[in-house]
Amino acid sequence: MPSLRKWLFSGLLVLVPLIITLWVLEWVVSTLDQTLRILPTSWQPDQFLGIHIPGLGVVFALVVVLSIGALASNIIGNKLVSWWHALLHRIPVVRSIYSGVKQVSDTLFSEKGNAFRKALLVQWPHDGMWTIAFLTGAPAGEVLEHLQGMPGAGEHDEFLSVYVPTTPNPTGGYFVMLRKSACVELAMSVDEALTYIVSMGVIVPGGPKNVQLKVAADGAITSLS
Repeated sequence: MPSLRKWLFSGLLVLVPLIITLWVLEWVVSTLDQTLRILPTSWQPDQFLGIHIPGLGVVFALVVVLSIGALASNIIGNKLVSWWHALLHRIPVVRSIYSGVKQVSDTLFSEKGNAFRKALLVQWPHDGMWTIAFLTGAPAGEVLEHLQGMPGAGEHDEFLSVYVPTTPNPTGGYFVMLRKSACVELAMSVDEALTYIVSMGVIVPGGPKNVQLKVAADGAITSLS
């Protein structure tokens, strides 16, 4: 039984990451293949080739994105994009949704943006409990005035906008504003920090690959090795 248990876990350690990786890739490819449906029926590869070739949608989506990017980078395309933005901002309901999404995308994908450019160590959800967070920016305007006017704060205090992700799914989390002095900037990259979060602390950036806990008979942790 001990040998069977060992073989079972060894097999799972090999197969589970591979299966999940293949499943994610299959989902991405099949989703992007749906972009081919925007083409006329006679132009779709499945029609004139007679067979379905997985992955053509990925190539098509990449070509479309690159073409739009090339168009938006010249003077004429820039004017068209500006006209499109102005048109969407005139539609009442669409305006509020589009503006928020546009600001987030500009922050995330702009070369000048600072979203998720730094990993931080912050005390969350209370003092004495630490977690990994990401710098997203800095509060300004009315929000900053209120923060600097709070008890114990001054007009010269600096604050940071911080995203605290959840584990093991970092796509969910909390947006908080903290004093700059309460945030510790880490040397690890954002990718290393995300790996640290997703692995729930198992994979330590710059640390030993295998950290084993020595547990006493009563369940208490006695030491690390």
